[in-house]
Amino acid sequence: MYRKTFKPISFCAFLICTTLLSGCEKPAQQYDYSIFAFGTLIDITLYDVDKKQAETAFEQLQKDFDQYHQHWSPWTNGDLAKLNTQLIEQAGTGKAIDLPEHLIPLIKQSTQLSQESDNYYNPTIGNLINLWQFHKYQKKDVHPPENGAIQKLINKNPQMSDLSLNENNQLSSINSAVSLNFGAFAKGYAIEREIQQLKKLNIHHAVINAGGDLSVIGQHGDRPWNIGIRHPREDNILASIEVRNNESIFTSGDYERFYTYQNQRFHHILDPGTGYPTHDAQSVTVLHSDAGRADAAATALFVAGSHDWQRIAKKMGIDHVMLIDSKGHIHLTPAMEKRIKFLNKSPASHIIVSEEL
Repeated sequence: MYRKTFKPISFCAFLICTTLLSGCEKPAQQYDYSIFAFGTLIDITLYDVDKKQAETAFEQLQKDFDQYHQHWSPWTNGDLAKLNTQLIEQAGTGKAIDLPEHLIPLIKQSTQLSQESDNYYNPTIGNLINLWQFHKYQKKDVHPPENGAIQKLINKNPQMSDLSLNENNQLSSINSAVSLNFGAFAKGYAIEREIQQLKKLNIHHAVINAGGDLSVIGQHGDRPWNIGIRHPREDNILASIEVRNNESIFTSGDYERFYTYQNQRFHHILDPGTGYPTHDAQSVTVLHSDAGRADAAATALFVAGSHDWQRIAKKMGIDHVMLIDSKGHIHLTPAMEKRIKFLNKSPASHIIVSEEL
């Protein structure tokens, strides 16, 4: 499902030409297109391209995102869902599973990111995520699972280290509780791939924006791409940041998917160690050159919370971070402090700048 909007925009239309030689003959064109994938609307903006370039790019990106959505989601009948079934059936048997080629980099990179994050990013807790029913968070009858069911999964302690890839890139598991869900990485990794696809198509100025998580190349005319960061507790923009060429910005927040049961609010970001939603952060924003790493790091640092995020950020090689804790206080790395501009900060919020990571 998608919404297609070709919008050629002439920026010279906003200028007053004082002479006939003022240069409004070939205005730069902007084209926009939207795709629904990964449970969100992905908005693509191409700048300084012609219509044929735009149409070719949008056709390719539509095809690619459709494939990612089908085969990287655990809730379709695609390749990841089939792999999860095989992992359960063959866990502990020593039998290796032949992997579709497109899943190999997700598993390899997730293994590394999980290790670097001390398992705060843990894509093997798919069964726990299913138990909480966050994929059904908009339904009226959704409710938290029983504690006993949570503890049963936690005691099995699934981790990426339970999986092994042999020299033929065949996968085996020693833990029947492993169920892969790349929800904290796949979107970023997909955007990273499609940014590279745009470059191959000779497109130099673009943004791919998936619900506020985005990557950019080039700039928007004579200025960088200026991006707003949502306030986690108010219906407005907390801050803005100029995102430069080949940079990505990703945010994890407790406001994205949640439900209320018996007057208690349950959000979708789970602590793999406790099995419950975390309570120490409202949102985490990460800026990095690698979209997949930024995506995973935003979740990992959210789970790490205000007490452990600096250690994990350093291990993951992340130096641009903004964490808003449960009290609304704003924690920044020195690098992020230099880049961010606050627009609607609460007077009660304190800004806490960390040491250099």
